[in-house]
Amino acid sequence: MKLHDLVPNPGAKRPKKRVGRGIAAGQGKTAGRGTKGEGARRAKGGSLYRQGGNLPFYRSLPFKRGFTNIRRVEYAEVNVDRLDAFAANSEVTPELLAQSGLLKGGGDRPVALLGRGAIRHPLTIKVHRASQSAIAKVEAAGGKVEIIPAE
Repeated sequence: MKLHDLVPNPGAKRPKKRVGRGIAAGQGKTAGRGTKGEGARRAKGGSLYRQGGNLPFYRSLPFKRGFTNIRRVEYAEVNVDRLDAFAANSEVTPELLAQSGLLKGGGDRPVALLGRGAIRHPLTIKVHRASQSAIAKVEAAGGKVEIIPAE
């Protein structure tokens, strides 16, 4: 058997129906689409955004406003009043805060110290960011705040 001897089974291949080629061809005039209506048009089912008289989906959505900063850094926040749990003159690090359960979401984000509340004893606090009021409260209690670079 040679490559040129290969033929499909009888009846497996049918000739393409040529529509719209006149009355004698059998599929002339309306070309098998009937008369009028959505199905008789060139784009079957209307255009891509057409929804049969409903308000199109893309118009029912609000316009996109603003933008999302892809370089935004999310900080884990800790307030000064939560640090009273640590012993006086101890060093408070992000790892220690994560172990004690004071950080939301574990210790995978950089830590920011905020100034709510008061602190009674001196501490050395190492964080990635601190507010001015938090630094003032820690220093007033005799401690100090060290800013460490974010990874």
